[in-house]
Amino acid sequence: MTTDAPRPEIRRSLSSHAPLRRKPRVVLARLMERPEADAPVYGPDSAMALLERRIAELLGKERALFFPSGTMAQQVALRMHAEMRGRRGFAAHPTNHLDLWEQQGYDVVHGLHYVRVGDANELMTTEDLAGIGEPVAAVLWELPQREIGGLLPEWDELREQIATVRSTGAATHLDGARLWEAQTFYERPFDEIAALFDTVYVSLYKGLQGIRGAVLASDAATIAEAEVWRWRLGGQIPDAWPLALAALDGLDNVLPRMAAFRDHAVALAAALNADGIATTVPLVPQTPMFHVHLPVGRRAASEASRVLLEETGTHLFGGTGSTPLPGRCAFEVSVGENAMEFEPEELAGLVRELVERAKAA
Repeated sequence: MTTDAPRPEIRRSLSSHAPLRRKPRVVLARLMERPEADAPVYGPDSAMALLERRIAELLGKERALFFPSGTMAQQVALRMHAEMRGRRGFAAHPTNHLDLWEQQGYDVVHGLHYVRVGDANELMTTEDLAGIGEPVAAVLWELPQREIGGLLPEWDELREQIATVRSTGAATHLDGARLWEAQTFYERPFDEIAALFDTVYVSLYKGLQGIRGAVLASDAATIAEAEVWRWRLGGQIPDAWPLALAALDGLDNVLPRMAAFRDHAVALAAALNADGIATTVPLVPQTPMFHVHLPVGRRAASEASRVLLEETGTHLFGGTGSTPLPGRCAFEVSVGENAMEFEPEELAGLVRELVERAKAA
């Protein structure tokens, strides 16, 4: 009989998704302090209803609707755009989340097909969008583009792209899983950004550090139809109030910190680049996220990270990804409260130690 070895205790972590601030007792204690904790479970005064109204107002949309996952919310949005326009295709960047991480549910569940737009290592351009060779129901933008370091198009370029797509009769949809972070780059109100898009999805647990869940926002008629699709797909969860409470807490206490997180990301990246053993993408983060590229393979980096965690309790990343260049890897940094505990020079020293351990292994 064998047993799994105990996992090393994480005492500090660069990752926003480390369990430090997500342990049940920590989360529940925080939620019990909220006034909405005594709200009714159902009805217009419930925590969920309050959350939906608040996000609708924040995004300048007529209505917003909770979904148990962003996967469901986005597929429903694209399905509705397809049904409305009689077109089965949607266009998006080659690294969009729906194609990379959702088992092609847009096709298997909804019968949609995906049209790749642009270069996988660069942002979509207006020229790329103008070159789409078939009529599509919708175009999806991910702001920021996570897989290429959290890059964002400039505001005028984004508006030009939107106009180009609208001229073809296609809808515009925002994968705003990290819209809360993207706003720190555009420095415009959320409703001004959201106004560019027919439908907007936002995450309740990534930047906001909630438990889980998503919200889809649009005009009232679109959200009424989305509510039917949510029921059909098994997403009608009457007792999701803990997710609503956690999201409301994030809106109150985490969202106002996004600019500080962005500034700290810039400082961390500057220290890493100055040290010289690693390189960040982008060199200057546009949002509170960026990628760190290391001159070692991902298996060696992961093993060195495991040993560092065992010895020091310091956790740098949840995983690494390979890069087109052999013998190199990269990991993602999303700056939140956890990462704020790391001074820039300290992080540069930790990454150097990690690389040296990986090379010596």
